[in-house]
Amino acid sequence: MTDPNATPRRVRAILRRLERRFGPLSPPRASAPLDELILTVLSQHTSDVNADRAFTSLRTAFPTWDQVAAAPQAALADAIRSGGLADTKAPRIQTILREVSEREGGYDLSRLRDMPDAEARAYLTSLPGIGPKTAAVVLSFALGRDAIPVDTHVHRVARRLGLVPTKASAERADRLLHDLVPDGLRTSLHVGLIRLGREICKAPTPRCALCPLKDLCPTAPRYLPERRQRRGPR
Repeated sequence: MTDPNATPRRVRAILRRLERRFGPLSPPRASAPLDELILTVLSQHTSDVNADRAFTSLRTAFPTWDQVAAAPQAALADAIRSGGLADTKAPRIQTILREVSEREGGYDLSRLRDMPDAEARAYLTSLPGIGPKTAAVVLSFALGRDAIPVDTHVHRVARRLGLVPTKASAERADRLLHDLVPDGLRTSLHVGLIRLGREICKAPTPRCALCPLKDLCPTAPRYLPERRQRRGPR
């Protein structure tokens, strides 16, 4: 269930703690919207390192987006093999590119910069295979908008912190967090929760003794050594 203290004030307290622990919580990159979109597709079910490697390999093999769209599917899959699920991602990327070209008259999503957030999000999620998380990444990283992409780490940490219900899907968590987190703080919180999830609040077992949020977290008492010692062996 959601922690009754899941309030904007608590979110601000969490963010302050994360900034003290990790330093400035700035987006990791800034790129063109279409580049960010394809990179985010490549990042699905793999690490950022592998996704970056696959993106670099893709642009080396096919320097322009029209070359990517027209490439033999097997050759495209080979170019992005380091990102995993290449045989699935290759046709998905080509379908997205062809849809963008048909709508925009070329391989360019810069028109999104002039759209309000809701309109840009709706445009992105209307593209084939693009969900809320990918749309939020493009909004946040490429367009500088106030969005909180809910990836695996953010989803896990938000549930453990009680910011969203423990059984909330990633799509529901996206909506709940957007409404809960104060304007102007969403991207910073996204970056902070990712850092926390990768380094401390890991799956399957969080390292709560090292966490700067342990006294704010309803999940931490289950894992803190002193709590286990008080309860004694079973």
